[in-house]
Amino acid sequence: MSQDYYLTIGRSADLKNTGERMLYRFFEMLPGIISLGTIALLVLLSWRAPLIASILVISFVLYWFFRTLYLMFHLWAGYREMRLYERTDWLSRLKAEKPSWQETYHLAVVPNFEEPLEVLRQTLLGLEQNDYPKDHVLLVFGIEEAEGDEGEKKAMMLYQEFSSKFPHFIIARHPKGIQGEMPGKGSNETWAVKEGVKQLVQPLGIEPEKVIVSSLDSDTVVGPSYFSCLTYRFLSSKDPQHTSFQPIPLFLNNIAEAPAISRIFSFSSTFWHTMNQERPEKLVTFSSHAMPLKALMDVGYKQTNVVSDDSRIFWQCFLFYNGNYHVEPLFYPVSMDANVTRSFWKTLFNIYKQQRRWAYGVADIPYFLFGFLKNKNIPLFKKVSLGWELFEGHWTWATAPLVLFFAGWLPLLLGGEAFSQTLLSYSLPTFTGRILSVATLGLITSAIISINLLPRPLYQKKWKLLFYAGQWLLFPFTMIFFSSFPALDAQIRLMLGRYLGFWHTPKFR
Repeated sequence: MSQDYYLTIGRSADLKNTGERMLYRFFEMLPGIISLGTIALLVLLSWRAPLIASILVISFVLYWFFRTLYLMFHLWAGYREMRLYERTDWLSRLKAEKPSWQETYHLAVVPNFEEPLEVLRQTLLGLEQNDYPKDHVLLVFGIEEAEGDEGEKKAMMLYQEFSSKFPHFIIARHPKGIQGEMPGKGSNETWAVKEGVKQLVQPLGIEPEKVIVSSLDSDTVVGPSYFSCLTYRFLSSKDPQHTSFQPIPLFLNNIAEAPAISRIFSFSSTFWHTMNQERPEKLVTFSSHAMPLKALMDVGYKQTNVVSDDSRIFWQCFLFYNGNYHVEPLFYPVSMDANVTRSFWKTLFNIYKQQRRWAYGVADIPYFLFGFLKNKNIPLFKKVSLGWELFEGHWTWATAPLVLFFAGWLPLLLGGEAFSQTLLSYSLPTFTGRILSVATLGLITSAIISINLLPRPLYQKKWKLLFYAGQWLLFPFTMIFFSSFPALDAQIRLMLGRYLGFWHTPKFR
């Protein structure tokens, strides 16, 4: 067994050693135990020790209030930085400041399965309209053998349209039924990258150190200066071979067709990633991102046996390089699809499933905990800092909405007659309600920025402006049913060993 065997673990059953398998299984159970334990403890304390429960609730509400203010400042700063990056002529800066910029190539990988031709075409149009030289863009379009003739037909139509624009354009056909693989984006993309290296990078004699891989979801439309901006940041990085680059995802491609709840989740995700751009020490790769080909080859490419391959690749590199790997914020936006289907109720169902799939990134927790134990060369501070950020994020994802909106009433309902006669019992719901009311300033901030991000024709009329702003009143409801519950669902499944497979979000425009 190789010394770094732990880098390719998908689940506890992958480990042959009984002790290691039991330890990893415990780590898989831990997030669910802590989240469910938090809720159960609050209920129990509200019944048996309502005073202690009240103090804990007040403490959490205050913590959440100051956390909201802290993140709102980061949101505004990240938004302003994004707008600045959009206005910058990155190609001119490259030519003026980076004499060797033309030595840098981009391996753009677009994996897909059963995606509409319209969606795929818009993705490739975005790549075509980029200002970076097309002979320095190596385009790999990944299709699945499992899709059959329809997938092949779409691929050939796109190849006929775009091969004249991209001198280096190949179609990578991912075989079905490869042992040990989970069907999904990760396995498709890994096959496509390997084909890109074999058919493009190596025949052209390009050094892997001079290639940046852009992992692009099938609906990702990059801006006109994406590759130029990415090249500039890559060449400006202190350690480019140990750095991933994360753009800001905007879910705007079909925002006009999206119902209010879908828009809220689209913007909420955008805002979360915009905030995190201002906290680079906490960044982990998500969805469409970029990284050096050399690093990808060093770790043996992305895992093909996990759901959340986009975040897992960061932890692979972090462990492989003994903590000497990080993510830099790109601040440049890429546009993707909001969750929309033909039916409103089907859209709600798909939002739940998409949120659950994203929340299944909680499976990274046992991976890095086990990896931290195996790798003694990573500084303890880095382990604790990044580990806590991920752990706390998934814990609050699952529990915070429930605590914020219900826990303030639990001591009053369960604490008995003696507690109900105290001053605290009367003031607790009022206090928590007022703090949360002040925290709604964050919703006002979100509403303002979301309107500014919308395509202008969507809000030219005043009633539409009010409608798009007013949709944020649905936020508390959506956080409980389409954020907390999917996150708990994902954690409970991991805890019980009922592992999720990859579910790709259907696209509709």
